[in-house]
Amino acid sequence: MAEILAGHTKPGLSCSSFGYPSDTVRVRFAVRFSPCGGQPSSNFVTLHKFFLAIGKCMDQKVKQRIFLSVFFFLSGICFSTWASRIPTIKTSFQYNNAELGTLLLLMPISSLLGLPISGWLVSRFDSRVPIMIALTSISFFLLLIGLASTTFLLAIIVCLFSFSLRIMNISVNTQSIALQKKFGRNINGSFHGLWSTGGIVGVGLSTLFVGFDIPISIHFASVAFVAVIIAIFCYPHLMQNDRSTSGNKLNLTKPDPYIVYLGLLIFLASLLEGGMFDWSGVYFKEVVNEKLFTLGYFSFMIFMASSRFASDWLIENMGMSKTFIFSALLMFIGISLAILFPTFWFCMLGFCLTGLGTAAVVPMVFSLAGHSKKYSPGVAISIIATYSIAGMLIGPALIGYLAQAFHLRMAFITFAIAALLLIPVSQLFFRFQREETKESK
Repeated sequence: MAEILAGHTKPGLSCSSFGYPSDTVRVRFAVRFSPCGGQPSSNFVTLHKFFLAIGKCMDQKVKQRIFLSVFFFLSGICFSTWASRIPTIKTSFQYNNAELGTLLLLMPISSLLGLPISGWLVSRFDSRVPIMIALTSISFFLLLIGLASTTFLLAIIVCLFSFSLRIMNISVNTQSIALQKKFGRNINGSFHGLWSTGGIVGVGLSTLFVGFDIPISIHFASVAFVAVIIAIFCYPHLMQNDRSTSGNKLNLTKPDPYIVYLGLLIFLASLLEGGMFDWSGVYFKEVVNEKLFTLGYFSFMIFMASSRFASDWLIENMGMSKTFIFSALLMFIGISLAILFPTFWFCMLGFCLTGLGTAAVVPMVFSLAGHSKKYSPGVAISIIATYSIAGMLIGPALIGYLAQAFHLRMAFITFAIAALLLIPVSQLFFRFQREETKESK
């Protein structure tokens, strides 16, 4: 068995070799092969200490960015693991489209109930505490979904899974906004890119498990176990002392127009994004008649992830207002192609364009929420996330009912409408922002 180990007894590669400004720590690399069950030599430190040594070489904010990225990545894997196996769950429980829609509708309800708790957590503790709690809970409930044997039990577990996703969403985005301020430039898109990359890995693993006909219980348990182990290692390296001391009081009696506009934008984008997560596999299976039904979801996730890594650059060069319009048009064209030409290659192209368009919207909205004058970043993101998760999870349920009443292909028109509505709503927001800036001067 190969073990990668590190020691500090001899000079080797300096930290500057990795591009980090430090010359105080030097690390020696060694590869030692031992039989299974063999004990590592006492002359070497453990793999954990190896990564700690590398961490000392890094600038503090760079290290925090890397380990926060891991949590975005793990969250994406867990969510896409669930979403990509929805067709399997639909078949196992013999649900029709309406029944599946009802199950998915439970998720926004439980998520919305989490608003006061998630807001309280990010205002009371450093954001890394709810991040770890949420990731552990997500993994545990993912495991239980794979073991559920009745609809009643499945419904309860799915609600708890959704509730945990809500806390994770708010806490990682709260920390990403605080970290972005340290860097002094847009980096939020890259975090969401890593979430999408996790989604790609998750659906890729699902494709392998489906292809080899491995039970969903083993699939979900494997992902859950690995996610928790990695999270335990990464937790100590997350940012600390980022709790806001002001703007933590939620005022529901007088809505802030700034937050409401952002909420509507993310609701529309999330309605489409959530629908693609939950129904793209079903669309490929029942409309396109593709046996390997994860391919549509896989292509959507690949293009969304790649575009999110480029979204920070796009925003810097195009501006947010034009980026909203450009994104909306890409989504509308992509969905329209899938509806008008429900064949394999047209749907693949359509889903790819939809992924490209979806990519920048959510990171832009969360970044703008961090500039709220009324609320702290944690509370602002908590409110915005309410709209986001409502759209992400109400959308799939709505598609289920429409598909049962009409046809899944016709139900996808809902996504095209949502994409087009992003244009007027975004322009109303930026007009309000300009007027608010003028009044404050």
